[in-house]
Amino acid sequence: MENNLKAICEIISTAFAERFGSDAQLFAAPGRINLIGEHTDYNGGFVFPGAVTQSIVAAIKPNGTRDVRLFAVDLDMEYSFNLDDEQGPSDVNQRYVYGVCREMMNHGVALDGFDAVYGGNVPLGAGMSSSAALECCFAKALSILFANDNIDPMTLTRIGQATEHKYVGVKCGIMDQFISMHGREGSLVRLDCRSGKFDYHPWHPEDYRLVLVNSCIHHELVGSPYNERRESCERVAAAAGVETLRDLTMERLNAMRSNLDATDYKRALYVLGEEQRVNKVCEALQQGDYETVGQQMYLTHEGLSKNYEVSCEEIDFLVDIARSCGVTGSRIMGGGFGGCTINLVKDSLYDLFVSTAQSAYKERFGLNCQIIPVEIGPGARKIIM
Repeated sequence: MENNLKAICEIISTAFAERFGSDAQLFAAPGRINLIGEHTDYNGGFVFPGAVTQSIVAAIKPNGTRDVRLFAVDLDMEYSFNLDDEQGPSDVNQRYVYGVCREMMNHGVALDGFDAVYGGNVPLGAGMSSSAALECCFAKALSILFANDNIDPMTLTRIGQATEHKYVGVKCGIMDQFISMHGREGSLVRLDCRSGKFDYHPWHPEDYRLVLVNSCIHHELVGSPYNERRESCERVAAAAGVETLRDLTMERLNAMRSNLDATDYKRALYVLGEEQRVNKVCEALQQGDYETVGQQMYLTHEGLSKNYEVSCEEIDFLVDIARSCGVTGSRIMGGGFGGCTINLVKDSLYDLFVSTAQSAYKERFGLNCQIIPVEIGPGARKIIM
């Protein structure tokens, strides 16, 4: 077991024993990176994510009642709800586990109450999908504890997505929950978000590393411009008479331009370009061409910053620093409005890039950015200590 995960498991187990006693079972689900393919998932397109070793861990034990009692270690928050309460808690942070429970019940799982302690090392607000990791951790755990692990991974994926839609208020696509549930150590996944078909691509780049730089500017996606971007894409698709932007060509979009709102056009222009970039990256990886991968990452950032307008001054600055250091590829990652850049860095440039980014960011904004090296790890699972 990876050392950081083992340490987290020990912390969670100890906290559970202090509050609820012994004999809890441990479960984990990872956060994620997305190499390329941002804001394409809810447009029916392709994405190219990977699960990471940073994870949410939960210690869980059925308690024989209809009550769920929880303690969130990272938030130092204790709360509870009844499984038969159709309203549930009002606090957003408390609605993730509640939503998973209600959706599991909607799928016919005979849940009973349970006690749980959870926490982890997926940074909050960094675009690594800590919320999806939380949802998938509990969905997998409840499937094992109450359904003999007979619920297929894609159904659990959609339970996590439905939690975001119905109980939290974020109209997210399927990518985050999918990769947290389906991740495989040492592999990225190209996912067709419309059909659900996917294929694994080995990720063992020699002489390169993936590293995130957290701007420590935190975004809030609930009721936010994230949903506005989705609505913009839906308007263009409706005007074109197609289900999603996946079915629209660049030529058709440009032919429609005079009949579209200028902002809606820019949003769709980015999405269609990103579809092309995902496929180029897939081809480049098959040939071991990481320079092309990096070029496409920079182009993605340009589109996200100028056309989709989900970047910010701090993130743009970090991408510019990466380019000035000779980093192979860099872009904003996640929903946007803060969070992290993802960087494909040659080993020989890694130390220079990290030190330059830290010092320049501190000098410019008076903030410390956070360096997060990432490795590709497995998906949601039960942990055996």
